[in-house]
Amino acid sequence: MYNSEIPNREELPSARRLLRSTILALVAALVILVTMVLPAEYGIDPTGIGRVLGLAEMGEIKAQLAEEAEADRQQHAERAETARKQSMLDQTLGFFFASAHAQTSEDGTAALEAGPAEPQDRFVVTLAPGAYVEAKLIMDAGAVASYRWQAEGGLINYDLHGHGREGESESYDKGRGVSDRSGTFTAAFAGEHGWFFRNRDKQDLTLTFEVQGDYSEFRQAGTGD
Repeated sequence: MYNSEIPNREELPSARRLLRSTILALVAALVILVTMVLPAEYGIDPTGIGRVLGLAEMGEIKAQLAEEAEADRQQHAERAETARKQSMLDQTLGFFFASAHAQTSEDGTAALEAGPAEPQDRFVVTLAPGAYVEAKLIMDAGAVASYRWQAEGGLINYDLHGHGREGESESYDKGRGVSDRSGTFTAAFAGEHGWFFRNRDKQDLTLTFEVQGDYSEFRQAGTGD
């Protein structure tokens, strides 16, 4: 009924040949893993072959994109949690502190809740994606400045810090993906104190900045001038 012939025992591969074939297959798989898969997928290139073939750069880009995606996910989660807590606080205490959260001008528009009533210095600048602007104050130790800023059309990264005349350094506040901030800070030492803003969003945004306080000089610089 069947024409196929059953092979003789002598024609079957020996256990030694099967073991050798298995070992060769494992070695080949390990070589492919080390020289191609690890560099291309994870940017890990222990032999250097992946970089020669251009696979390591591909893996590094994938790893960087994965890190940025995770950072964005955490940032969105933090912003959502902050908004939830703020909403709960506003609902609980809003009746008592409504006047502290916002002031209404004569034409009916709402002003930022804190910061200088009559700023000494002010600027409005449009930042393209990736552009930055700096606002610096020359202050003595113990001097106080009040400020407020607001980004419209997108979210912004910022860093409020200071550099002293004797090499001191201080970080007062920083944030990623923020729309506005207001408050006061006290110069920890004599020197230059101020903000670095960068637009990390995908579209243009408009930054309005106001400051008032005990400083001798105000400087503005950056790609958004």
